Amino acid sequence: MLMHQGLGLETFNDLPRRKAVHALYECCCSVAWASRVADGRGYRSRAELFSTADAELAELSDRGIDSLASTLPEPGKVCAAMDSNTRAALGTAARAYEERFGFPYVASVMFGPEGFEPREILVDLGHRLDNDDRTERKVMRNELAEINHIRLDRLLGPEGGWPPY
Repeated sequence: MLMHQGLGLETFNDLPRRKAVHALYECCCSVAWASRVADGRGYRSRAELFSTADAELAELSDRGIDSLASTLPEPGKVCAAMDSNTRAALGTAARAYEERFGFPYVASVMFGPEGFEPREILVDLGHRLDNDDRTERKVMRNELAEINHIRLDRLLGPEGGWPPY
């Protein structure tokens, strides 16, 4: 759960740097990324913010990306309503993935507002286990960028932000 939600772009741009870094850190769990994105304010549009967020994510080292990925929940631990067999299958597949690539499985679909089907994650894990290391590294970075977009959308809320109460 993000602490900062529905700020609107204008309010986000006007935050003191420390608060902007904190809000961005909630989106990505990287102080380096959050600092650089905060330093790029005033953004004229969401697209400009997202573009900067993507560019700064691309600048992070593989080690930084792996650290960021390790902060995300495992697929089998995302939904409490999952039955034990499904939870076990997701856990086994996620461990096989991490053993194969050396970094945790990341899927943006687990963070969307509509939720996800565990079977969809199992199928995706199976397909991605067939990737070579370089391809999977790129896929994982793209998934992290999409998670950032989802979380930045929540941070900003609707166009113009939520009305103050």
